[in-house]
Order: sequence, then structure tokens, then C-alpha cells
Amino acid sequence: MSVVINTNYAATVASNNLAASNSMLQRSLNRLSSGSKIVNPSDDAGGLGVSMKLSAAAKRSGAAATNIGNSLSYLQTQDGSLKVAGKVLDRVSELKTLYADPTKSASDLANYDAEFTQLKAQITSLAAGTFNSINLFANALTTQVSEDGTQTVSLSAKALAANAGVTAVTGAADLSAVTLANINTAIDGVATMRASNGAEQSRLGFAAEVLTVNKANLEAANSRIVDVDVAEESTQLARWNILVQSGTSMLAQANQSASIALKLLQ
Repeated sequence: MSVVINTNYAATVASNNLAASNSMLQRSLNRLSSGSKIVNPSDDAGGLGVSMKLSAAAKRSGAAATNIGNSLSYLQTQDGSLKVAGKVLDRVSELKTLYADPTKSASDLANYDAEFTQLKAQITSLAAGTFNSINLFANALTTQVSEDGTQTVSLSAKALAANAGVTAVTGAADLSAVTLANINTAIDGVATMRASNGAEQSRLGFAAEVLTVNKANLEAANSRIVDVDVAEESTQLARWNILVQSGTSMLAQANQSASIALKLLQ
């Protein structure tokens, strides 16, 4: 090989190798410090696009699960009112039976009617109950149970005040104007509403479970794309660190090789 001064091919090659090794060392450092394989979009442009979609879907799944939780709270509040309404109607039926006792005086009957009046007011109050300003017994609601919005669960409108039996009870002036048949119809209506409420709570519970599983799977899929394997990357870091150190040493040696030409001129 010729001995030249103007061109140091070995130093140029060593410099290029050192620059490449140093670039890879910086990439490993960036990945390990951030915990992500995709520090710059150029690291994996396609993977970044998929990751963004998976991340958004996972967040929507979490939001949908939160909405389901709120709907469950709504139904639980609704059922609480229905449960109390059932107890009130039980007491009304008891009062109606006591009211039919022929041994009761007029003042006794008036006392029963006084309690009946208060119980009617309580049923009316329950029928007007709200949850976060949403009436518990006036409107049907639709809850989204999938992250893409394609699946929903309808929560039926449980018109407590409009039930035929309840209307007969609350519209009666006193216990003499209401029949046990009216009261039983009201109790049956409340029982049906509670059964419907329970069925809707059950379905929402399963829908929430599906969302929880799907969210975990979406996060796992996204992790495989963007999260760095620390064990593997630390091995690469050690490799590039050694190459940078050896490249630096070899570049220094290559830069000294031109000094051979000076010895020939002495």
C-alpha cells in the first residue's frame, strides 16, 4: 500500500465507523432513558401509526367503562327508590286492611287516612327523584358499551308515577277510595320495574368486564410496539459502547499512521 500524506483512508473509514457506532449508542441511550423503542417517528413510522390508534382505542375503552359505571350508579339509585316505594306500598296495603276493621272509630280511620296522605306524598316524591339532574323515572337512556360506539345498552323508562296501580293509590282521597286490587297492581308494577332494573345492571356489569379485558389487551398490543425491551437494549448499549471506545482508539491510531511518511523524509 502506498505511503501518502494528503489522504488518510484508514482514518476516514475509522471516523465513519465511529460516527455510526456513536449514533447507535445515542439511540440506545434515548430508548433506555425514555422506555420507548420509538423515540423519533423515523425509528418506526408504521409502528407509530398503529400505536397511536391502539392507544386511542384503549383510552376510549377506559372512558366507556367510566360511563358504564355511572349508568350502574344511576340504576342503583333508581332501584333504591323503587325499593322504598315497594315498602311504602306494603304499608299502604297494611293500612287498607286495618282500615276495614269494623271496630275502628271515625277518629281511628282519620288517623289511618292521615298516614295514608303522607305515604302518597312520599311516593310522589320518590317518582320525582333525580340522579345528577336526570329524572330517575321519566326517560329511557342509552349507554355506550364499546370503545367504537357500535354497541349500546338501553335503560328502559320506568314510569313510576304513571303506573296504573300507583296512579290509583296516589289519586285516592283516602283509604276508602282505594282498593286492595289497586295496591296489588302498584306493587306488581314496582316489582317488574325492579326486575328490569336488575337485568340492566347485570348486562352492564358484563359489558364493563369485556371493556376491562379489551383495554388490557389493547395496552399489551401497544406495548409490544412502543415499549423497549430493557434486557435486549441494554445488551445493545454495551455493544455500541465498546464499539465507540474501540473506534475512538482506532481513529487515533489511524491519524498517527501518516507520521510514517515523515520518517521517510528525515
